[in-house]
Amino acid sequence: MSGERQARMADRIQQILAERLEKGLRDPRLGFVTITDVKVSGDLQHATVFYTVLGDDEEREASAEALKSATGYLRSAVAKNLNVRLAPSLEFVQDALPETAGHLDELLREAKERDASVAQQAATAKPAGDANPYRDSGSDELADELLDGDLGGDASEEL
Repeated sequence: MSGERQARMADRIQQILAERLEKGLRDPRLGFVTITDVKVSGDLQHATVFYTVLGDDEEREASAEALKSATGYLRSAVAKNLNVRLAPSLEFVQDALPETAGHLDELLREAKERDASVAQQAATAKPAGDANPYRDSGSDELADELLDGDLGGDASEEL
């Protein structure tokens, strides 16, 4: 039950913060910030807010400072809109999602290139030995005997 309440509160905090950052926070250091996720502790007293900033390292650092200085203002905005007795404390953590996604895109591109080169090599490859090394002329006769049941014994007697 508390897990559902945590999830509802986290979603609501994310909405409140996104609206407040869009409308009410007038800090010139704040860049293009996106709230990606919010995790609320089990006792509902602490919320970890994950965010991303579009831009370079300078813009990320400036936005982190702006969020740090506006934490009290944002907490009071959350408290007014949540209608809970105690508003959770807020901790802002920069999300590494864009860097991780970029790294994964690079790995997928490299895997695609390798698959293409293997497919190209396979198209021109020839078998090292016989085209079908497991096919033996004597094995056809053995298979026919197995199917006909002529191997010198009745299988039903052994059962």
